[in-house]
Amino acid sequence: MDEVQCSLTVFFEEPFWIGVFERIEDGKLSVCKVTFGAEPKDYEIYDFILRHYDQLRFSPAVETAVRKAKKNQKRMRRDVKKQLEKNGIGTKSQQALKLQQEQSKTERKSKNRQQKEADAERLFQLKQQKKKEKHRGR
Repeated sequence: MDEVQCSLTVFFEEPFWIGVFERIEDGKLSVCKVTFGAEPKDYEIYDFILRHYDQLRFSPAVETAVRKAKKNQKRMRRDVKKQLEKNGIGTKSQQALKLQQEQSKTERKSKNRQQKEADAERLFQLKQQKKKEKHRGR
């Protein structure tokens, strides 16, 4: 019995979300590209696979090396979680908002640090002045 491996990678390619189906059958790789438009949810992808997988038009098969590497399921879950965390939030506008938020945060921190240093310097100068006043030239 032949073994067929299929994988789907979804990524953002300006301005749409793209899905790339890869199918390895008998040591040959076939690929199909699908444009989703808006960011697809997991259930939408699953529904798309169920309804339209048989209608996908794969590229001509290309010879490829097939690895039979069995991965521990816990490790696989960790890797998937890392990949999801790496991408972060999806849309460009959300990423821009996040970047703006991080910039304002760093500006606020530097401003607070400068204010704190200025207050400490002012208090130090005040203490020095009080010392001089107590001395009275003796």
